[in-house]
Amino acid sequence: MAKQNLYLCMGSACHQMGVYEVLPKLQELIAEYQLENRIELKGSFCLETCSSGIVMKYQDQHFINISPKNIEDKFVGEILPIIQNSNLPLNS
Repeated sequence: MAKQNLYLCMGSACHQMGVYEVLPKLQELIAEYQLENRIELKGSFCLETCSSGIVMKYQDQHFINISPKNIEDKFVGEILPIIQNSNLPLNS
């Protein structure tokens, strides 16, 4: 199965909002939930939602208002379920 890309905005606005504090926490969460063989974390240039806090994108969905303080809750509550559901076999 090919890996899906999970993009983390690394643009200047997200940089100022603490994206470099979010990044290691996000890497830890990916390892904790054993997603290394399912998704590839990639940095992205501006995802054009600068007024909505730090932004991530998975497939066609944007996740907004991410911060170093809420990344774990956002990941577990919003991002993880979509990653898990998108990786189900087609013949399930």
